[in-house]
Order: sequence, then structure tokens, then C-alpha cells
Amino acid sequence: MIAGVARELRAEAERTNERRVLVLAGDRDRAIDGAYDAIESLGLDDGTVSIVSTREGFRFEEHRPRGADELLGRTREAVVVDCHERFAPNALGRAVGAVDGGGLLVLLTPPLDEWPGVRDRFDDSLAVPPYRVEDVTGRFRQRLVSTLRTHPGIALVALGDDPEGDVVERDGLTGEQAAEEAADAEDGDDAVDPSDARGVPPGATFAAGAYRACRTADQARALRAFEALTEPGSAVVVESDRGRGKSSAAGLAAGALALAGRDVLVTAPAFRNAAEVFARARELIATEAADIDLDGEGGERDLRTPAGGRVRFLPPAAAAAEAGEADAAIVDEAAALPVRLLEGFLDAPAVAFCTTVHGYEGAGRGFAVRFRERLLDSRFAVRDVRLDEPIRYARDDPVEAWASRALLLDARPAVDAAVSGASVGDASYRALDPDDLLADETLLGEAFGLLVAAHYRTEPNDLARLLDAPNLAARALVADGRVVAVALLAREGGLDAETRRGMYEGERVRGNMVPDVLTSQLRDEAAAEPRGLRTVRIATHHALRDAGFGSRLLDEVHAEFGGDGPEGEDGSVDYFSVGYGATPRLLRFWRRASYRTVHLSTTRNDASGEYSAVMLRPETAAGRDLLDRHAVAFRDRERDGLSDAHRDVDPDVVRGALRACSAPVSVDLTETEWRSVVGASVGPGMYDSAPGAFRDLAIAALIEGTDLNGREERLLVRKVLQGRPWEAVADELDYVSTSACMRALGDAAVPLVERYGTEFALEERERFVDD
Repeated sequence: MIAGVARELRAEAERTNERRVLVLAGDRDRAIDGAYDAIESLGLDDGTVSIVSTREGFRFEEHRPRGADELLGRTREAVVVDCHERFAPNALGRAVGAVDGGGLLVLLTPPLDEWPGVRDRFDDSLAVPPYRVEDVTGRFRQRLVSTLRTHPGIALVALGDDPEGDVVERDGLTGEQAAEEAADAEDGDDAVDPSDARGVPPGATFAAGAYRACRTADQARALRAFEALTEPGSAVVVESDRGRGKSSAAGLAAGALALAGRDVLVTAPAFRNAAEVFARARELIATEAADIDLDGEGGERDLRTPAGGRVRFLPPAAAAAEAGEADAAIVDEAAALPVRLLEGFLDAPAVAFCTTVHGYEGAGRGFAVRFRERLLDSRFAVRDVRLDEPIRYARDDPVEAWASRALLLDARPAVDAAVSGASVGDASYRALDPDDLLADETLLGEAFGLLVAAHYRTEPNDLARLLDAPNLAARALVADGRVVAVALLAREGGLDAETRRGMYEGERVRGNMVPDVLTSQLRDEAAAEPRGLRTVRIATHHALRDAGFGSRLLDEVHAEFGGDGPEGEDGSVDYFSVGYGATPRLLRFWRRASYRTVHLSTTRNDASGEYSAVMLRPETAAGRDLLDRHAVAFRDRERDGLSDAHRDVDPDVVRGALRACSAPVSVDLTETEWRSVVGASVGPGMYDSAPGAFRDLAIAALIEGTDLNGREERLLVRKVLQGRPWEAVADELDYVSTSACMRALGDAAVPLVERYGTEFALEERERFVDD
């Protein structure tokens, strides 16, 4: 029975160039046997089939749910997803994207009626202390099951105790109408004219064969945009959903550039992600320059041409370091790379970034959210192109539509016109209860769409967390029925003594980010006892930025959960917290909301490329005690850390982090130190005679705020606190010479002596002022 269903699905998928889904719901072992029967009945080569499972020993290519990102950028004729022991939404999204047109996605699930109530290892990850797995709900699976039962192109087989008991609940066939529509599209007015797709545009500089190899007009447009890479100072950004041929277009461009004698450096998260780029480049070079040995020293990763050009692959870190040596760089799956790494490619003479708009390639949207702004501010002339026409499957493929809905891959905020007139004073504050989100697709889509659009680390797993995790809460501002701002909040702390002891001794405790940092990294065993509420994400509709909606939403959250709010026996949380990639603008926003710095990470965040700041806003005596002791520790730590682990932190980030520190300051210098400081400021002394004294003054001044201008404060950071060489500081801060930079530091010390100087220091100053 299963084999027959699979054959019919596959036949219709091939006729329509679409994909189909086969769900085998029931006992796991029976479902695995059924999957083998289905694959064998289709006559597929095992090398074209992948399985995602916690089990091992399959004859197909195997992936673990946590490692399903290995499927990114690849195509398979069938992918089997074992949903039993650990069902990860991320793995499902990546598996769907790997299935080619005419292919089959096979899902092995518990009985569908029972599945929402099943708790597996993914649910364990949602049960963060002090919550238990029994507190996790099954709303995400409830919603997923609903889509499986109602969406076109999905066959459901309820497995019995033996094959005789199997029941086909849905055959998944869409009917011959789908095939007729596909045929009409090929012959009708909406079809892509081969002359449009393959014709060589007037004035084109790439080899004619490159344009003839394009399969859609979209690809030809992208290829024409890639021609800009022949000119230094040009950048191309190619965006598309999965299956639109962006990697193929990049490969044709790379081959054409190499045929013209250019050195093209290609990178991606792994070579397998760039395999299509090299396949298309190889085909073009072989066609245009027959009878040559394509492979250089790097084999398939280094293609050579008679004109001396080459297409070569390097891993991301190595490619970023060498980008300036190539004629052009092409970064495929750019959204999967850390922002800081992407910045290295701005050293290339010309560069292209290819990225997926939806589908959550990699771990998030660092490229779209953060790096894109840096690219636009760079020296490059940026050309954008978007591919919409599918290549690997038909435009109306039902599996793409199903995955987009089930995983909210196409989640978007409300359209600009619907919110553009909203006033912050008229917006209403509301809780986004998970049951309300489950019942209202528009509400869910707009709220989740804001999180996706505004943050670089939102993925399908986060949709499950939003609907099912017991420690999370969501709040929003709504104007005229549309979500205009949303905050995702996590309850943290309130942990028992045994758990706190384990954290202190090195155990990792999920879902308690701030208590974990304060306990395990900063060595405060009591830090996880107070109850906290952390802002995990906060997003405002882009059409309403800088209009006060974010601040208003935070005010409402503080009013609800602080003071007489609902949390805890005494009606409040002890503190609010936030952790984020620190920028001057964000530090200023959170400081104005009365959050205070307690930590700055010693390494950059892989996704954002920034140093992460942790900030607290106390609400009770326990919260104030927590903040007070960690603010003092942060102050003292930065005095020395800025010349060590934080030596390369942006000076404006340092200024913002210290300005938001609530620790008291005390400048306690010896008379000898004051003589050196006063001498360097108004007399013949030198900074180098007492650098520690200057460091104490700089820390105090930056925490309390100074009358110095921004350039002078940056001078304090770069030279005094971070210990940079005089020449480097003078160059960075645009002083005309190192001696001018030295004099500027002396001038900056004058108001610090006035503000913090002892009676002895002021008397010492008068000796030189009177002269």
C-alpha cells in the first residue's frame, strides 16, 4: 500500500515538476520499514536520498537533527525525516529545501492525533529550569498536524500493527489539473520566453554561453548584474528564496570572469554549499574552452582557464583574510556567516553576496539585519537583484507553500500602509497568549514576522518556543488591529540552591542566560536566586522606528511585571535584564530605559560580530543587591580588561557601556601620582610616568560623564584604557601628529584634575597655573 501511494505521488510530482509529502504516522520501526518500501518502489539510487534521524545505520546519507544544516545548498530526490525521538523544526525546514522538483519528502511521525501530546528530546530543550518537560505544551505540533491534514500535496498513511492495518487517510494527489496548469504555463502568456532567458543582452561583456546557460529570465538578469564585478568598487547582492537559481547564476558569473582572466575567490559555510557554483562554472568553462585541464592544484575547488583566470574555493575565514588578493569575491549563503567575517570581504576589489530571503539559511539573518547597513555605508556601489522564478520546481509547488505556512518561513510584519499613521499614544498593550496566537494566523504572522525582520537570530525553532516554551511570554503594541511592536520575554532565575551550586561548579543550565553568565563566568553563586525577566527580542515595525514604540512597550512591560505585577509571591520580579550585541545606539537606548551594564563579553558574538553586553534594571532589594555588586565588579574588571581582552572594542561601545555602569567611583591617588597627572596636564610631566593613575581617572570620568567632547573621550579609551600606541591613536582620531595627540591627552586631563583632584593636587596645579 505504501509503495503504491509513493509511486502515485512521485508520478504526479514528476509530471508537474512539483514536490510531494508522504506522512507515515504510527510506530517508528514500522514507519522506517515503510520509508524503505517507498524509496525502493521509486527506484531511487541510495546516493540521491538523505535521512534525518537520531538513529544510525541507514543505507541512505545520514544527518542528525542538530546537523541537518549539512543539507543547505544541496538537492536530493528524496529526504526522509524521522520525527520521533527529536523533532526539530529547523531540521524540517532544511530538509524541505533540499528536495528537488519531482521529489518526495517522507515524514515519519507518531500517530497524528497523539503527536501534540508527545514529549521528545526537543521538548526537553524547551523545559528550562525551574520548569519541567511536563510544562511544555504541544501547540506547535498541533498547528503542524493541522497543516498536514489540510494542505494540498500531502499524503497521510496511518500505520497499523502490520501492513494489512495501514489506512490511507489522504492520497496527496492534486489531480491532473496541476499538470494541465503547468503545461498551460509553459505555453501561455506567462511563460518565460527562451529568447528572454537565453538571449545575450546588448552590451554584455560575459561570454555568450553564460547567458545561453540561463534557465530563466531572472537568472539572466542576475548574470547581467554580476558583470559589475569586472569593475573595482562594485558590490552585487543577489537575494532569492530557495530553488531560484542564485547559486547557478553565481557559478556562471564566476566562470565568465575566469574565462576573461580574472581570479575569482568563492566561499560558503562549507564547500558542499558552493557545489552548484563550481558545477556551473565548470560546465561553462568546459563549453567555452574545450580540451583544457580545468583542475588546478586544488582539484575540483580550483578551476583554471587558458586566459590565466581561476575559480577557487576557500573556507570563510581564510577567504575573508585573502579577499583583497583576488579580483572578485563571491560569498554564497551569506546569511549563514557571522557579520564580523562578512566584513572581511569588504577588502575585495569587487564582491558579490548571495543570500536566501526566506528559509532561515544558517542560524539567522545577520546579513539582512546588520551587515546590509554596513555594506551600504561602505565604498562600494551596490547593485541589488532578486530572483523570484523557481528553477528546481514549479512556481505553484504545494510543498513550498505548505512549508512556508507550517514554519512561517514567509512571516512578514504588517504592510507599511496599514501602520504608517499609527500614534504611540493610541497603541494598545496586549499579551500575546499562545492560545490566541494559535487561533489567529494573522496575529501570529505579524508578531513573528516582526521578530524575523528585526533580528538576526530568528529561526523555525523559535516559532515552537513561542508557542510551547513555559518560560517565555510575548507582549505587543497593537494599533488599529495591527501589531506594531513586539517583545519576547524569558523568565529566569529563582533557582534552588542545588541548581545554583551546579551552575557555579560548571554545569550548564538552559534558558537562564543572565544567571548563567553571572554565576559561571563571573563567579557569583547567589546570582541565580533572584527572579529575573529578560528581554530576548524587542522589535518595532520598520515604518515606525524612532517614534517611541519600543520605549513605550518596555514601559508597559515594566509596569506589568514590576512592582505589583503577577510574578512571584510578592507580586514582582526582582530585576529586568537584557543581553545583546553592543552598539553605541543600543547602549544608549537601554541606558535611557534605566538598564545598567554589568558585563561585556570577552569575545565577539559569532552571529552579530559584536561584543555582547548584559544589563540589569532592578525592581526589588534583591535585584538592587545583584546589580550593585556586579556593577562594582564590572567597573574594576574593565580598568584592566580594556588593555587586554577588550583592547579592540570600539571606543564608542566602551564609552556607552561605562556610562551605563551604576557603580560608584572613587579616585584615590597618591601624592606622587597626582604630581604626575598634574604635570602631564598643565606642567612639564608626561603621561607615561603614571599610566595607572590616568586609568583610574578615565574610568571614573567615563562612568560619571564628563565635559569632554567625544573625540577626547575616545582618546581616553584608546590610549589610556586600551593602551594603543601613540601613532595608531593619532592616526585613528585624526590628530596631525603624535605630539599633538600627546598634548590633547594633557588637555583632557585638566578638567579631570579639577573634578577629582585632592587639595594637594589642586595646590600642585596652582604652581603651574600661576606661572
